[in-house]
Amino acid sequence: MMQKIVVKVKVQCEKCRTKAMKIAATAQGVNKVSIQGVDRDHVEVIGDGVDSVCLTKALRKKLGSATIVKVEQVKG
Repeated sequence: MMQKIVVKVKVQCEKCRTKAMKIAATAQGVNKVSIQGVDRDHVEVIGDGVDSVCLTKALRKKLGSATIVKVEQVKG
């Protein structure tokens, strides 16, 4: 089951965005990671069988603040 997870993270600089993307990319089952949003503070993860809670916990541990915004199924 492919799903799209959007997590809001607290980022101040480009280095923090890169760090968030690296953390998200290492999660099990991730196919695509991108930065979204007006303030570029949403990490969008697309993958098969990704655990959104574990992903958010990993981001919180390294970045301090992370909140799940949306989890939805992706067709394709």
